[in-house]
Amino acid sequence: MKDAVDRLTPLGLMVLALLAEGDMHPYEIIRLMRIRKDDRLVTITNGTLYHTVSRLEKAGLVTEVGVDRDGNRPERTTYSVTDAGTRAVGEWVRRELVRVDRPAEFRIALAEAHNLDRAEAVDLLTERRVALAAQRDLHENGLRGAIAKGVPHQYLIELEREGALLRTDLDWLDRIIARIAGEEFPWGTHEPTERYLEQRKAARQ
Repeated sequence: MKDAVDRLTPLGLMVLALLAEGDMHPYEIIRLMRIRKDDRLVTITNGTLYHTVSRLEKAGLVTEVGVDRDGNRPERTTYSVTDAGTRAVGEWVRRELVRVDRPAEFRIALAEAHNLDRAEAVDLLTERRVALAAQRDLHENGLRGAIAKGVPHQYLIELEREGALLRTDLDWLDRIIARIAGEEFPWGTHEPTERYLEQRKAARQ
């Protein structure tokens, strides 16, 4: 399993997470990802998506469940996520949710954190907060040291910005951890909303 998770790309992770919502063919996956604006997080092209699905199938993370043809359109192969694929999503999200040195991967892990139990997501984000606070303290100590040594302020404006971003990130983490911990915040698998059903319908067309 560790090998499979280590080889899992951000796009592969998002494909597995989508298939956890229901069986789909690659064209439907591409359409749904674009409808949801997932191309903010990963680059999506037809070639990379089909190649990713092929790799996931070879790794045993997805499996073919049917082939159909709609009118004159080419045949479309439908895939389903396997138990191993579902486990890989959880392991990847757990690994990336706590890391503070991989911001691109964190964004995707955060987007898919709902695949974990509520309590586990809260625990992992709290662990991330501890690491981020330590990073902020180290940064602020370094900035104070530079100022004490007489480094001109015009050379430190980027460091000041970095400190502001760290403080903002910590404030946001405090708020989102509290929200997720509250039972009124929707989490995990829920009955499909009307908007979700409309998205799926649009992606199939």
